[in-house]
Amino acid sequence: MAAPDAVDGVEGGSSETGLILSESNTGDTKRPQFGTRFLTDPRQVFQHNAWDNVEWTDEQEAAAKKKVLENSQPLPPEKREEYDSRANQFWNEFYTIHENRFFKDRHWLFTEFPELAPQCSLNHEAHPAVCGTDGSQRDQKQCGEFAALSLDDGDFPGSSAKYRILEVGCGVGNTVFPILKTNNDPGLFVYCCDFSSTAVELVKTNPEYDPGRCFAFVHDLSDVEANYPVPDGSLDVIVLIFVLSALHPNKMQDSISRTARLLKPGGVMLLRDYGRYDMAQLRFKKGRCLSENFYVRGDGTRVYFFTQDELHELFTEAGLEKVQSLVDRRLQVNRGKQLTMYRVWIQCKYRKAPVQPPETQG
Repeated sequence: MAAPDAVDGVEGGSSETGLILSESNTGDTKRPQFGTRFLTDPRQVFQHNAWDNVEWTDEQEAAAKKKVLENSQPLPPEKREEYDSRANQFWNEFYTIHENRFFKDRHWLFTEFPELAPQCSLNHEAHPAVCGTDGSQRDQKQCGEFAALSLDDGDFPGSSAKYRILEVGCGVGNTVFPILKTNNDPGLFVYCCDFSSTAVELVKTNPEYDPGRCFAFVHDLSDVEANYPVPDGSLDVIVLIFVLSALHPNKMQDSISRTARLLKPGGVMLLRDYGRYDMAQLRFKKGRCLSENFYVRGDGTRVYFFTQDELHELFTEAGLEKVQSLVDRRLQVNRGKQLTMYRVWIQCKYRKAPVQPPETQG
């Protein structure tokens, strides 16, 4: 369930500049920066398509807050209920209209989330969150044991795989297919699901869809009673790219908690989604607000705008521990129209605690 402005915004300019992420408010160490384009002279703003790590002034943030407040009067309860009950219909219509023409493959994911490219069983250093952070023999042995985990729930798609990735909210496969093309290891298996049956059908009919390496299925993330085709404790990585924001805020916690149960010990959940005061939020007019920071677009699809603290609470309540929480503040430029657009995205990695080895007897 990737929204139009999400798809257009994330890829726009990213291949040219890379993604620069600022530190978490909670004091995370700034990781190596992949982008190098900084706006030092405002007169040069239209020289490039995008600028990295753009800091907001106090006046700019105050203006954004004021804009959101002006347009925050919620719609009547009956209208809000209508958008909730017809959510599936709106997403199906979205993918019926756009099919494959609208989307770009998300190759930037491998820069931001290296967990998606290499295989755990052969490259432990590439997976510090999954395989241990000190490179010790114990961590590597433990990672191998997780990868070859014997499951008691019987046969299931990908049951013989050594490394399993699930993307929730896969849309038409613009994350899944780059993963499959980038990693040819026979031990990899990728699952992908979406709320929209139309989107899943587009994935399955894509010439690059390989049932021997991938399994696509329809699933409602917010339906915590619905079964997944894999048992709990079987996944190495779960990917959420602009999907959690499409849920009703009241359903987010249960959805994350249920999904987290699918992770192996040491497995990671990767998220990228809308940040508070992103351009998309500021563009909403009056009559589009469903509840605080939650809106409905003109096509009936919905979107929420997060803070780092909100996401941290969701993940930790689900029993996961923080590996990374970063904000990407990007200034995108339309040089033809001489327009500037401020984007705000949040990127997170949260891990299920690895199994601790038994203490050595003295």
